[in-house]
Amino acid sequence: MKVAIAGAGSVGSAIARDLASKGHHVLVLELDPDLVDRRRLELPEVQWIAADACEVSSLDAAGLESVDVVVAATGDDEDNLVTSLLSKQEFAVPRVVARVNNAKNLWLFNEGWGVDVSVSTPHLLTALVEEAVSVGALVRLLQFEGGSAHLVEVTLADDSPAEGKAIADLAFPRDATVVALVRRDRLVVPRGDTVLQSGDEVLVLVTAEVERTVHALLIGGEGELGR
Repeated sequence: MKVAIAGAGSVGSAIARDLASKGHHVLVLELDPDLVDRRRLELPEVQWIAADACEVSSLDAAGLESVDVVVAATGDDEDNLVTSLLSKQEFAVPRVVARVNNAKNLWLFNEGWGVDVSVSTPHLLTALVEEAVSVGALVRLLQFEGGSAHLVEVTLADDSPAEGKAIADLAFPRDATVVALVRRDRLVVPRGDTVLQSGDEVLVLVTAEVERTVHALLIGGEGELGR
């Protein structure tokens, strides 16, 4: 797989190192030539390019038309949005992953800006804290497809309407799929006949349109959705 990363900071470099160690072809675009020179010495197996990832000419010279995935990983949300948009619209990159530095900007990172998957570290850390301490609450962990789909988690309370019911009997909407559940620290691959129990951590992939329906099935009522 060929991956292009915008930004040679600590995040971009760490991603480049991990992907290169797994045998992927990785190229990194970074505006600061001095940083590029340092990174080239640290990670010679990665292709380092001193260029502006927000410029079409730079992306074209880097051969972005042959890239499978672009990761916009700079510390500037505006730059990440521009890189994402150009990657998708000008070069039809199949998958664009963007870093969100300011959680308040998360709503911008959608398919309109060419983003397939956005990753907000502050948002993710908050969600993981909520997931660890919340019972009977729906917590959004990750978003996919430009924000149209979410991975949500709920720890079933004793009074959950799903307690003691098989997944098939709950009649989940078509746009919601139970992808995994954790029961007493053991991962369970769910099937239609899997019976849910209080204390189960249930992971569901949902679209925004059916999130409240899933809330009602697993928690009851509509209630407030987690972040």
